[in-house]
Amino acid sequence: MKDVLNLGLLFQLFRYVLVSLGYWNIFKKCGVKPYYSWIPFAREYHIGLCANREKEARTFTIVYVLSEVVGLINNFNPGNGSKIFLIIAVVLLSLQITQVVYMFRIYLGLIEVFGQRKRWLFGFIFFEWITTFIWGLSPKFVPGRQVESLSSLDGVKVSGTEAPVIESGLTVNITERKVVDFFRKKVLLKDIHMTIPKGHMVLLLGGSGAGKTTYLNAVTGYEKADAVVKLDGQDIYTDYAKMKYDVGFVPQQDLMRGNDTVALTLTDAASLRLPSSVSFLKKKKRVNEVLEEFGLATVRNSLVEKLSGGQRKRLSIAMEYISDPTLFILDEPDSGLDGVVARGLFEKLRAIADQGKIVIVITHTPDRVIDLFDDVIVLAKDKSRTGRLAWYGPVDEAREFFEKDSMEGILLAINQKDEGGEGKADEFVEKYTDKCQKEAG
Repeated sequence: MKDVLNLGLLFQLFRYVLVSLGYWNIFKKCGVKPYYSWIPFAREYHIGLCANREKEARTFTIVYVLSEVVGLINNFNPGNGSKIFLIIAVVLLSLQITQVVYMFRIYLGLIEVFGQRKRWLFGFIFFEWITTFIWGLSPKFVPGRQVESLSSLDGVKVSGTEAPVIESGLTVNITERKVVDFFRKKVLLKDIHMTIPKGHMVLLLGGSGAGKTTYLNAVTGYEKADAVVKLDGQDIYTDYAKMKYDVGFVPQQDLMRGNDTVALTLTDAASLRLPSSVSFLKKKKRVNEVLEEFGLATVRNSLVEKLSGGQRKRLSIAMEYISDPTLFILDEPDSGLDGVVARGLFEKLRAIADQGKIVIVITHTPDRVIDLFDDVIVLAKDKSRTGRLAWYGPVDEAREFFEKDSMEGILLAINQKDEGGEGKADEFVEKYTDKCQKEAG
């Protein structure tokens, strides 16, 4: 019995080695790093990339991992008659069926990419170790496409410049922000450099996936990048514990409890947003000041759920403004508001900037309030799908730079053609890069 088990293990090892050798050469042909062929789970995902079935490859890999985990649990079951065993068995069977379905889809995709007949599917399913070895070794099997590696695609040239640190305002020097997504390195942002003086209200403009949220997270220190970000000369990253009170961020969705009063909501915000060293009396005084400043004093005892849309938005902003931040960032503060109410809200933000603050705003309807902004940041996806800086500077100069008379027109110019845009992102990123290099001397 022991000899039979040893033979079985040797055969499994032999199959694994043969399949890995086959995958090694298939990966080389498809432009995938061949060493993935020896790594369990990673090789299943990458054969999906070779098959031009990235979404299916993700699902297949996740199901494969879950199937192995549940299989291990099943080996330690409490007994064949237990309810737990039956549940585990059903889950394992469901995962294995799903795994087979996605494996079929991936192999059919691979057959299509290599321009072969569908009868090869039989070989992959029942004789994978032989079929993959033949496909990898034989020069007759050539893929009709190469796998697009997001990390190796050449994007638009970088400026090679940095923004000088200013003692009064925000300095942003983002070299790169990258993540690893399913064994693949993806650069989200690159080469973003700027200084924003105090008293400026700035529009953050960019299409879907251009990196607006990633940029804001990098600037606030919520998600650190390969960057140096300084506010009034102090490093937000290295002095985060101290600087977090000087940075306010208002998300699109508020996090207020409807059955709390306006005053209680702001009092709770003061407890969270102000340093513990601030006394109770000073916190109370600050709450009253903010209630007056945002026109909420008359509804201080009203429940949040009874507020109008405009009042609720003002309260949401007031919660972050309670700490009197120097840098104030808002993500679509006018969402769900009509034109008149939205205009009033942006006029309030303009007044905040005029107090010597820096206000950065994302809005999907910029043209109705663009006259209130000083500058605009334009982020765009270059050909490597990396968020790049296509413009930073005064609004009027942006119109001239893009040869558009509106922010919507600028957005249309930089959006990809498959998004309904003109697909000129690379052109303007390169144009702006040249401008920065020229100004740097």
